[in-house]
Amino acid sequence: MSDADDFRLDGKAALITGGARGIGAECARVLAAAGADVMLTDLPGPTGPATAESIAGGRAAYRDLDVTREQDWIAAIDATISTFGRLDILVNNAGIEIMGEIADVSQDEFRRIMAINVEGVYLGCKQAVRAMRPRGRSAGGGSIINISSVAGMVGVPWLSAYSASKGAVRTLTKGVAVECGRLGYGIRCNSVHPGVVATEMAESFFRKNQALAGAESLEQIATVFTQAHPIGRMGVPRDIANAVRFLASDAAAWITGAELAVDGGWTAT
Repeated sequence: MSDADDFRLDGKAALITGGARGIGAECARVLAAAGADVMLTDLPGPTGPATAESIAGGRAAYRDLDVTREQDWIAAIDATISTFGRLDILVNNAGIEIMGEIADVSQDEFRRIMAINVEGVYLGCKQAVRAMRPRGRSAGGGSIINISSVAGMVGVPWLSAYSASKGAVRTLTKGVAVECGRLGYGIRCNSVHPGVVATEMAESFFRKNQALAGAESLEQIATVFTQAHPIGRMGVPRDIANAVRFLASDAAAWITGAELAVDGGWTAT
């Protein structure tokens, strides 16, 4: 076995939430290209099945999943194991963003972002651990990768609620990692913290920033956030997907409880 083989995912099966578009869809493409079978999940709509069908080699399937519903999680993991024979990788990618001054964010909005961004990740970790641990349905160990944000590491204006949710994902990840390690489950758990990535969510983020900051143009806001990344550009979904592939692979076999900032240097400043 060559060193390069450690980065391959042949014989592994992954479940990805928020897989219909953006970072989740790119993770599916990258993991499938590395040899994994992939179950994409998202809220009902035509985009998810179309994304799965577009992945070459018939390595992908699709299932609806509301991450706030535990029964949906149980059914999605059962479907992954039934379809591919196992579950080795979970990518908790689904999430929402609510912007506004903390004084203006309603309690209902705060609860909603916590339900999706935190409770959804908790439920995913819970059910994946049950499946992956030695007495589980898949029982082969595995890798859980939780998509957090740089906003879970540093403060960002108008994103207090979002930051709270992503900070919770950061420390939940560490708790799961330590627990699974101490119990000898063979399950690693790490978090990925993207900077601003060029997706539909980023475009919405820029528009809201333009309104809140009173900026003259969308380009002005985009320039500000581009300059926040010392490397000189915003991210693209492939940047995040490649990090996820690494953490999913055997090349990361001694990495657990880590927080990987994939942010063009944002948090280094």
